[in-house]
Amino acid sequence: MAASKDWLPASREGILAMAAGWQSVAGASAGVWNIPAAVLLELGNLAEAAESALATAKNETTRTPVATARCKEAFETLIAKMRDLKKRYFLTPPLQDSDYVALGLKPRDNIPTASGTPTAQVTVETYLIGRHELGVKIIYVTGNPLDAANKGYRIWYLVTAPGEDIPASPDDLRKSFFTKRKKDVIDFDFGDSGKTAYFAVQVENENKKGPWGPIVSALIP
Repeated sequence: MAASKDWLPASREGILAMAAGWQSVAGASAGVWNIPAAVLLELGNLAEAAESALATAKNETTRTPVATARCKEAFETLIAKMRDLKKRYFLTPPLQDSDYVALGLKPRDNIPTASGTPTAQVTVETYLIGRHELGVKIIYVTGNPLDAANKGYRIWYLVTAPGEDIPASPDDLRKSFFTKRKKDVIDFDFGDSGKTAYFAVQVENENKKGPWGPIVSALIP
C-alpha cells in the first residue's frame, strides 16, 4: 500500500489498528461527540470486513486477483467511513490535544513557521514557448532555496525596441508580476515580437524584499 500523505497510517495494518482504537476511545466518549451507536457498529463491521479481506489477500492459498481487488475495495470503504467519522463527529466540538493523541491523529501545530527578510539572490533563465511567449525559470544565484523566507518571486521586466535605451539598473524596469512557481510564462503583446525583454528578480515575503538579482535579457519570439 502506498505511503499515506495525510493523517491515515501508511499500512493497512495501521489503518485497522487506528479503526480499533477509534472504536474503543469513541465508544467510551461517544456522548461527547454525539456519535450514534449505529455509526460505531458500522465502523466495527467495516473494519472486520477489511481485516478478513486482507487476511485472504495475503494468504498464499487464497490470494487471487479477485481477492486482492476485494481487499482494496474493503479498505476504500473503511477509509471513507473513517474520513466521514472524523469530519462529522470528531471535529465537533473541536478536538483537544489529548483527543488527537488518543485517536492516533497528528496534534495540531499552533506554532507559526518563522520567516524573516529574504536574503537569497535569484535570476531567471528564459526559454521559448511560442509566438510572443517566453518561459522563465527561477535560478538561485546565492542563498538556500528551502529558506522559509522565500515565499515567492517578483519578476520585473522591460521591453525595448532596437535603438531604444537599455535599462542601466533593475530600478529602470517598469512591469512586474509575482509568482510562487519556479517556472512561469510571460505572454507579451503581439507587437513585441522581435524586441528585447530585460529581467531582474527579487525574492518576496509579504512586504519584505530580498536583494536584486542580475539583469538578464532575451529576444521575444
